[in-house]
Amino acid sequence: MALSTLVRPLRHVRAVVFDTDGVITDSARVHAAAWKRAFDACLREAGQDRMFDEADDYRRHVDGRSRRDGAAAFLAARGLDTSPEAVRAVADRKERLFARALREHGVEVYPGTLRLLRVLEAAGVPCAAVSASRHATELLERGRVRDLFATVVDGAEAARLALPGKPDPALFLEAARRLGVPADRCAVVEDALPGVEAGRRGGFALVVGVDRTADSASAADLRAHGADLVVRDLAELLAGDDA
Repeated sequence: MALSTLVRPLRHVRAVVFDTDGVITDSARVHAAAWKRAFDACLREAGQDRMFDEADDYRRHVDGRSRRDGAAAFLAARGLDTSPEAVRAVADRKERLFARALREHGVEVYPGTLRLLRVLEAAGVPCAAVSASRHATELLERGRVRDLFATVVDGAEAARLALPGKPDPALFLEAARRLGVPADRCAVVEDALPGVEAGRRGGFALVVGVDRTADSASAADLRAHGADLVVRDLAELLAGDDA
């Protein structure tokens, strides 16, 4: 039975909700690079020497958040203008940069994630993809994995439904609702601190943190925000010899 090839904590859930960027696709690096170019222009104009860090600043201030929430959070952290006009300007610049990079270079699906999705599909466990980004459906289609998800709740859907952003669990709860499975029978798989916290707040049965760095502090942060277990790659959720 396909369920026996999953690690034990995952065998007891009836559905899985996946974040998109950094969990399904490698697009988190593209987002981070676009944010860096957008924020560095603001920082230089303000006369600051310390530029946006694509690892730490991205993880702490913008990862998992909507574009405008992320822009506002980082600008505030650096003491920059957080007026609606300033936030909109940097968020729109980041959007243009990201869309251009996506057109020119595309993204890839993580092989370990694809393996896990195939096992879940064979086991009849429905999956959903969520994202604060409006590009999530496009990313899944480009990666040829959209058909592995029963539903997608992306930034466009969040705006249409007026859902608050992470760490509020609304995105995840909407995905679980569409799958027809209560949160306490669903797992959440996330790489962003606000997303992990959202899974905890939403009362999900299992919150898996994904840490693709080699930084032990990053994994510790994920656990501190509510991850029940942390993996470097989703292939680690396949039981192997521990079946």
